[in-house]
Amino acid sequence: MKQEHIDAGKAIQKRTGKTFYLATRFLPERVRHATHVLYAFFRIADEVVDDADGAPPEEQRARLEDLRAQALGERPPDDPVLEAFEELRERHGITDEEVDTFIDAMATDIETDRYETYADLEAYMRGSAASVGVMMTAIMEPDAEETALPHAVKLGEAFQMTNFLRDVREDVVERDRIYVPQETLRDHGVDPEQIERLEHSESFGAVMASELQRTEDLYREGVAGIRYLPEDCQLPVLLAAVLYAEHHTVIRAQGYDVLSSEPSLSTARKLWCLAKTRWHWHWNRDPEAVFKRVSAVPTAEPDRRGPEHGDGVPTR
Repeated sequence: MKQEHIDAGKAIQKRTGKTFYLATRFLPERVRHATHVLYAFFRIADEVVDDADGAPPEEQRARLEDLRAQALGERPPDDPVLEAFEELRERHGITDEEVDTFIDAMATDIETDRYETYADLEAYMRGSAASVGVMMTAIMEPDAEETALPHAVKLGEAFQMTNFLRDVREDVVERDRIYVPQETLRDHGVDPEQIERLEHSESFGAVMASELQRTEDLYREGVAGIRYLPEDCQLPVLLAAVLYAEHHTVIRAQGYDVLSSEPSLSTARKLWCLAKTRWHWHWNRDPEAVFKRVSAVPTAEPDRRGPEHGDGVPTR
């Protein structure tokens, strides 16, 4: 890939995905450059529907179909990121079906703004999140790819669920979307109109607590597969998981109120997550053990190992 194309992707990632960008910086160059391009491609497609600026649905669909044709090499790319993505796709064997699955999920956002069940949401995430995990795994080229893939899918879903729970306010205000399953709202007696009015309550807090637990199960499944990635990719992926999951600490600290203000990570907090993850990684190269110790995701069994592995404090 040409450096100018890599730089174009990097600029988009740095501007729109600061948390993931921080973790990307620790990837080896062969994967880092491809990640800049992949992330930028995802953002370009996502912005067709998320930043439509009042464009009618048929225009959004047409733009996505044009993007699909360029991504699949059916017509010459008109953007440096798309040119680089086409080369990357061929080099790493990313299938047409995976690209189609991702674009189809983006198209779903044009018409769908509510999800009845978690199964419905999961079907959407197969394109919007799992495809990201599949493509990222492809560019890392692990020896045990088939073993790594199911975990990569779960980690991609975990990242997206964290984004959904973090962005409830933004999604409803800017896009009239609610990604929290309607069945979860009903289970806790929450009317969707309450969310539309940005009214927090104990019942909505219970909804958030329930969905955080579901998401944290996804993190555990996803992180369990990091060991199957190339050694020089394991810490960056682990760091990304720690950083995304850290939003759960902020959400809980706000009493699960994500309607009054959107939870965010300060630069200092991100750097602290980075520092403690790298420190524990120095002593123990087991991704699951380090994640249990440093992440916001609770574990059922406290880790009471000695100071040579860390501070010996039980995990939250």
